[in-house]
Amino acid sequence: MKIFPTQCVKELDAYTIEHEPIASIDLMERASVALSEAIAERWEVSTPFVVFAGPGNNGGDALAVSRLLAEKGYQVSVYLFNTKNSLSPDCATNKERLQQGGKVDFHEITSQFVPPELTEDHIVIDGLFGSGLNKPLSGGFAAVVKYINASSAKVVAIDVPSGLMGEENTFNIRTNIVRADLTLSLQLPKLAFLFAENEEFVGEWELLDIGLSKEAIEEMDTDYALLEREDVDYLLKPRNRFAHKGDFGRALLIAGSQGMAGASVLAAKACLRSGVGLLTVHVPFCNNVIVQTAVPEAMTELDLNDTCFGCPTDTDDYQAVGVGPGIGKLEITEAALLEQIDSCQNPMVVDADALNILAGHRGYIARLPKGSILTPHPKELERLVGKCQDSYERLTKACELARTANVHLILKGAYSAIITPAGKCYFNTTGNPGMATGGSGDVLTGVVLALLAQGYEAVDAACLATYVHGLAGDIACKKKGMTGMNAGDIVSCLPLAWKMLEEA
Repeated sequence: MKIFPTQCVKELDAYTIEHEPIASIDLMERASVALSEAIAERWEVSTPFVVFAGPGNNGGDALAVSRLLAEKGYQVSVYLFNTKNSLSPDCATNKERLQQGGKVDFHEITSQFVPPELTEDHIVIDGLFGSGLNKPLSGGFAAVVKYINASSAKVVAIDVPSGLMGEENTFNIRTNIVRADLTLSLQLPKLAFLFAENEEFVGEWELLDIGLSKEAIEEMDTDYALLEREDVDYLLKPRNRFAHKGDFGRALLIAGSQGMAGASVLAAKACLRSGVGLLTVHVPFCNNVIVQTAVPEAMTELDLNDTCFGCPTDTDDYQAVGVGPGIGKLEITEAALLEQIDSCQNPMVVDADALNILAGHRGYIARLPKGSILTPHPKELERLVGKCQDSYERLTKACELARTANVHLILKGAYSAIITPAGKCYFNTTGNPGMATGGSGDVLTGVVLALLAQGYEAVDAACLATYVHGLAGDIACKKKGMTGMNAGDIVSCLPLAWKMLEEA
């Protein structure tokens, strides 16, 4: 599913109006029907609603929703803010329709506003401003927002919470943004919904199909998309009946150090549960017995150092190399990693301590083999690109790193972002907070390594691995619950996740 900048959404509206064809007021009515039905599904008719409508089209939506809810028998009070005596044409039309209906408690605010009482029994519908906002709210509207936020009422935002901009909010005034419990977004999500710091404003979000032109959505280009089931189903390569282990690649995993054998075990198990033909784990002597015992399906190769990765190894016989989980940051490991990068010709998956070492040698990122993938979490990324004020800046800098170093990134988080050197960003939709546990990233490294070794292109490997990793986490969550699950549970559920894709 594509994610468009807010300006492009306006173009989609205009295209739909022109080519369906449909009048803009009728498109607004169609959106309002979808909104009112979604609201009615969640709350009983005895629930009192207080609607705050602005002077633009978002306010027009709110007025139409008010009328439709009143027709369903809901008690609705409406406050239309028209302090400049300048309503948009469709907002003005819906004001007339609302007044003609005569079933709501209607107030038009042209100067002084006397706030209504808002209790925990009320539902507030926020229709002050939509996705077209391009500067922070101030003055009277900011005061209304603060009044809503100070109340104990639940808040439903139409399209976007008022005050929140669709993409960048780095310089926004956060106290002047509505904190919604539910955001009913029209047709498509907004990029801002996917950023952690905006969760307190967006709350739960739901998409409502309002019939915008599918042709226009398909033809219009964008750098952002949500990664969904239908996007990854076709990526999985079928297996030939006469296939053998040599057909599915040889992978080398460089992982672990004294006290960190678990990282290599988790990554190795995940790799073997993701279809690789053969796996060799390069380990220090102290971890050899642990890995051989915990992962008997893998071979081990001993480092010359007893306790850490201290000596680069020949990678010519492998199709892909993974490095980083649990290797530590000793000087000997640092030197070995840099030499390993220079000698490797096959795609690499770079994670954890390998990323932290590269933070001190950023020039080596561009020396990684073609098709390599970095898998940082936000703090690891900031060590590579510098401190970031928010998720939008972090995403922007990650895109710049991918472009300049010609690498792919998986920026891990609630909506992990797969970023290509061409600037495309795919946001994953699987996974849950139970995966926020030590070792989860090591599991992802193993899955990515397996797919690269099998010959998947970097972008396909990154997208497929991230989706399946999250799907396995969702399966584990259903079995164990968020609090009790661990990284090993994600590994255990990988076969079921792959099975679900195979049976699609």
